Amino acid sequence: MKVLIDACVLYPTVMREVVLGVAGEGVFEPLWSARILEEWARASAKLGPAQEVFARSEIALLKARWPKSSVIPRAGDLARLYLPDENDVHVLAAAIAGSADVLLTMNNADFPRATLAEEGVRRESPDMFLRALYDTHPDAVAKVAQAVRDEAQRLSGEAWPMRKLMKKARLPRLGKLLADD
Repeated sequence: MKVLIDACVLYPTVMREVVLGVAGEGVFEPLWSARILEEWARASAKLGPAQEVFARSEIALLKARWPKSSVIPRAGDLARLYLPDENDVHVLAAAIAGSADVLLTMNNADFPRATLAEEGVRRESPDMFLRALYDTHPDAVAKVAQAVRDEAQRLSGEAWPMRKLMKKARLPRLGKLLADD
């Protein structure tokens, strides 16, 4: 399964780490475009120059780990597609160019399901997507979530109950499923 990951999923760290960790387990193939990665870097820059530098280093690691995941939207698709926010057309065009099955986004309003269905793409939120993957790959999803929690605890120096961490990462259904508290 090919999954185009929108910038709004890549930008929050815990969400990104869980989604890409599950991809790293071979559960799905992640896709993105250069523009999506640039949006992530620019969003990080709003928190200061150090955060932008960190994001760009993370992007370099992503590109090295998944060298075939970057897709280039086709000009014809960019010209013909219509979405409520014209600034999101490149995301759907990238999904089409990459033959994505799923567009993973938090931005439901700007990606109408009917429009995506016409292109053979379905929209999923990260929480519901990961929750569904748990049904078919429970060990992989649980392993990744545990590793992400361990790293969050290491970096913060505080205990993070799984449910609380996943809720903070906007993955409440996954957190409830994996709850240990």
